[in-house]
Amino acid sequence: MEPFEKPIMVTRPLFPDLERYYAQLESVWESKWLSNNGPKHKELEAKLKSYIKATNISLFNNGTIALMVAVQSLRLQGEVITTPFTFPATTHVLAWNNITPVFCDIHPERLTIDPQKIESLITAKTTAILATHVYGIPCHVEEIQDIANRHGLKVIYDAAHAFTTEYKGRPIAEYGDISMFSFHPTKLFHTGEGGALVYNDPNLKERIEYLKNFGIKNEEEVILPGINGKMGELQASLGLEVIELVLEEQEKRRKIRKGYIDLLASVKTVVPLLMPSDTTNSYQYFCVRIESSTTPGDRRNKIFDALKVNNVFSRKYFYPLVSEYPCYKGSPTSSSGNLKEATEVSNEVLCLPFYGDLSFEDQKAIVRIIEDAS
Repeated sequence: MEPFEKPIMVTRPLFPDLERYYAQLESVWESKWLSNNGPKHKELEAKLKSYIKATNISLFNNGTIALMVAVQSLRLQGEVITTPFTFPATTHVLAWNNITPVFCDIHPERLTIDPQKIESLITAKTTAILATHVYGIPCHVEEIQDIANRHGLKVIYDAAHAFTTEYKGRPIAEYGDISMFSFHPTKLFHTGEGGALVYNDPNLKERIEYLKNFGIKNEEEVILPGINGKMGELQASLGLEVIELVLEEQEKRRKIRKGYIDLLASVKTVVPLLMPSDTTNSYQYFCVRIESSTTPGDRRNKIFDALKVNNVFSRKYFYPLVSEYPCYKGSPTSSSGNLKEATEVSNEVLCLPFYGDLSFEDQKAIVRIIEDAS
């Protein structure tokens, strides 16, 4: 077959009607207010709090700064047990807070941190568990909370892939001490760049708000070594329009997901990742596991290359493991021998193009490329 004329990307950001966005910006121009908790910021914060059923929420200029502040707000130090199978930012926020990441292997089916392997990694220096809801698949939140309660640890979740996810009838935002949502353009809901922290303890609100605004209390008092993590009015304005498109986009992606699953049924070496039955799907990514043939990752890499040659851009989320980056090779348990499941999975996963405007004809062509390369 001929390569696609235009590139097919792994995802495509939602763009609201330009006139509607202009209307949002007109009121920003009238107010002359661009940052520092303006009216658009307050409106979006209220909408998101309701939309994802969060008890408390704080908006940020991006998810990484939000996660850095989460670590600071809980006064973490020493060591934090985390997953190697995640985006770099999850671990980087620990390094930026002078905390040693301790990598724990992942569950072979959910691909999230394995609660059965956490407890043996706890030391006198451990202060928290930082886990990721990979592709929106929830961590074993009850088991993790039980471990945290017994050992006096805090729990932070990277929920960048889990916008609107519910687990056992409860919003994913209810679990743990703090969850971080990313509003990067690659995410289902976005604000161009942005993020949020959600948390159950209302006493955290004041400290988080200080930390994201330089630690400023008033015109004459700075009480914490804060950072600039504020979401501006232009970002919030975009978010107010994008949020109106999310439900329709999720329904489109639900159909596209079903299309992929049906089309891939005959490709025995390519297995779609499934969401647990007690979980609502965020429809952030469509990911498959591709069995290796003779060497780790060989068949996955062949499919990845074949897609790219045909102008289709998939992603090896997450390869390599964070624990394999040079800056973390000296961390405890960073060797592949301690991370057997994560190492195997990182050589098999591939996220395929997944967005609402992807046509069924394009899906069929993508699957034909996969079949030919398998």
